Amino acid sequence: MSVTQISLLVFFLVKSTTAPVFAQIKSAKFEIGAGLAGFVYQGDLTPNPVGSFATTRPGVVISAAKIFSESFLVRASLSVGGLRGDETKYDKPEYRKFRAFKFRTPLMEISPQIVWNPLRKINAGKGFSPYLFAGAGLTFMNIKRDYSGFDAAYFGDGSDIPDRLVQDEQHPLPKFRLVMPVGAGIRYHLSDRIAVNAESSYRFPFTDYLDGFSRAANPEQKDHYHSLMIGAIYRIGNKTNLACPVIKY
Repeated sequence: MSVTQISLLVFFLVKSTTAPVFAQIKSAKFEIGAGLAGFVYQGDLTPNPVGSFATTRPGVVISAAKIFSESFLVRASLSVGGLRGDETKYDKPEYRKFRAFKFRTPLMEISPQIVWNPLRKINAGKGFSPYLFAGAGLTFMNIKRDYSGFDAAYFGDGSDIPDRLVQDEQHPLPKFRLVMPVGAGIRYHLSDRIAVNAESSYRFPFTDYLDGFSRAANPEQKDHYHSLMIGAIYRIGNKTNLACPVIKY
């Protein structure tokens, strides 16, 4: 066999045993989510430092997000629920039963948020992954304060609460406020597309009139609220072929 024939034979053998290898991944670019939430008031009308769980109000949360990397996404979140406070729910300290301040308000919050996944598992196929988030937005309210149960006799003639109630009545109640939500959550990825999640979100609304009272209660302390949510996430993505280097056998 000539050198030329041997060269041709080697060429065809190499050509027949050489093949490009392709990997296929699912690269999610967007995700949508929905969940059920409980909204918890935290302010002057509850002695509990973590909020008034006795007056938790239900709500819903929906979101849409753009995934930028395995660590970060930006989401727009819409929360609809309510807040309620009622001092008659507490036996201690005793004066709360007799002051009997109450309030309620529907709540709608719109906020963009940055979500950080420290384990780089936003596009994970299965398993748990934690995340942190923070943002800014607007909360819309319609606050109804109620002090019809106030027992002036219990506090005596020397009490200045009636005068401070007059001051609160003269103060306009906010219809909307800038709000800063911060929180943490955890996901469990059921598949490439579907995950379930649970998260807690704390809000700073920068007002002491979230419950309708300030001067008659504690003007030195701002009001806040937070929520607990469980939900589901669906990721939207396209299959992308990534060519790997040629492997020769």
